[in-house]
Amino acid sequence: MFVFHLPEIGEGVVEGEIVQWLVKVGDVVSEDQPVCEIMTDKATVEISTPKGGRVVQIFGKPGDVIKVHSTLANIDTDGSAPRVTAPEIPVPAAAPVKAAPAPLAVVPPAPVAPPAPTELREGNKALATPAVRRHARELELDIHAVPGSGKGGRVTHDDLARYTQPSVEAPVAAAPVAAPVAAPVIAAEPVIPVAVPQAAPQPTGAETHIPIIGLRRKIAQQMVKAYSTAPHFTYVDEIDMTELVALRGRLKVRAEAKGVKLTYIPFIMKALAAVFREFPNVNANVIEDPFTLVVKGDVNIGVATDSPQGLYVPVIKNVERKSVLQLAAELQDITSRVREGKVRVDELQGGTFTITSVGNIGGVFATPILNHPEVAILGVNKIVKRPVVRDDQIVIREMLYLSPSFDHRIIDGAVAARFVSALKALLEDPDALFLEMA
Repeated sequence: MFVFHLPEIGEGVVEGEIVQWLVKVGDVVSEDQPVCEIMTDKATVEISTPKGGRVVQIFGKPGDVIKVHSTLANIDTDGSAPRVTAPEIPVPAAAPVKAAPAPLAVVPPAPVAPPAPTELREGNKALATPAVRRHARELELDIHAVPGSGKGGRVTHDDLARYTQPSVEAPVAAAPVAAPVAAPVIAAEPVIPVAVPQAAPQPTGAETHIPIIGLRRKIAQQMVKAYSTAPHFTYVDEIDMTELVALRGRLKVRAEAKGVKLTYIPFIMKALAAVFREFPNVNANVIEDPFTLVVKGDVNIGVATDSPQGLYVPVIKNVERKSVLQLAAELQDITSRVREGKVRVDELQGGTFTITSVGNIGGVFATPILNHPEVAILGVNKIVKRPVVRDDQIVIREMLYLSPSFDHRIIDGAVAARFVSALKALLEDPDALFLEMA
């Protein structure tokens, strides 16, 4: 019997949260096959078994936080262990089956469909990336019933989209898919996705209870820590982006010829790197005990990225050393991998400053919460054409609100105002911005 322990996932990582099991009791697994997904430091990684065999016992359910080196599963490697039925397996998740009855009762059921062809599966289990599995859970789909069109029968996002089309009019009031109480909770895909799912409209008098686990719980913990630790204040200024819009329009074609999507964020990154030389205390982390400001020489800017799994902040390292085109290419690559669930843990660490942009959605401006232990975060909002006065004439200009928040323990209001004014000057005059670029 091989006792499979949670291995060390990364430097300084002492525990992780079970996001989902990829196998169930009784499954035969091969060497290096992923058996579960573990979330740590806002990154989700697949944990693979170093030995093959039959899964006899598993420990923990989605949402449980376990320590590194704790037992994950017992695997019979030589076939000597007797086969046991699910009720005889002391899986911790088997007892609290009622943890999620409400979502099962009110969320629209997974579409009923015949099993996928066995020739496209390994042991009738769907082949899919973690991102696709999470997408399926958000759609309340049984991923094992979705025919896969990818290599080796792998299920893709397009397969999920095609599978949901004929079931759009499925009645919400239909009875939930049966799940025998005797079966282990992890015998099917977890019913609660990583991010908080959108519940179905509730009839009068009804309510839905959704456990907050996975990434959403980590985001909540980080937000509470940041907001309760640092007294926030937000300073808003408007920027005339007309010249930068024109410059980006001219350079956009050249970037596309190199396969790079050029947004405004790389220009803002370079402007920040230049302004940090005048205001180094803004490019910093704060240590709470002993209370210390750590001013950084490297400019490592995190970019808040929305994904099907929730909000991640991948970090672009050493912005001060890279060109606008290099930053655009790296930003395009890392945000794509975030949305596909392929970002590495180290790519989410080491930030010295954060940019959060909701410009593509709308709104006027927002008051972002700090990404602790950083001391500042920049809110970038929508660029809109507005009439403004220039030389006593009303003209149409491309205007943008910047709404940075600061840790008032470290940054005074006057310092913040001068910092934003310096940033504004560079963004409104791209020629000066290029002169400042290293």
